Amino acid sequence: MKGRRKHIPQRTCIICRRTYSKRELTRIVRTADGVRVDPTGKLAGRGAYVCNDNACWQQLPASNALARALKTSLSPEDRAALLAVIAARMAAACENPA
Repeated sequence: MKGRRKHIPQRTCIICRRTYSKRELTRIVRTADGVRVDPTGKLAGRGAYVCNDNACWQQLPASNALARALKTSLSPEDRAALLAVIAARMAAACENPA
């Protein structure tokens, strides 16, 4: 009998709609405190996934996809926090071009 292959969870990026393994995506979660980026993927709450492509992160603030996926409207504080995360990602990408 052959060994059983381990199941790898698949998730879809809310911007580009491509499917990746769950570990390749960044989870954004709606909690009682607001919308937060969840690097561990384990926070309780409704989550949405964004791939690591910078183009998807740049489109995120202008798109209504995040609010639709989280089934909520984003507050100005949530948008500001999200823009700060995006700015940090873009700065890190400029420093470490791979």
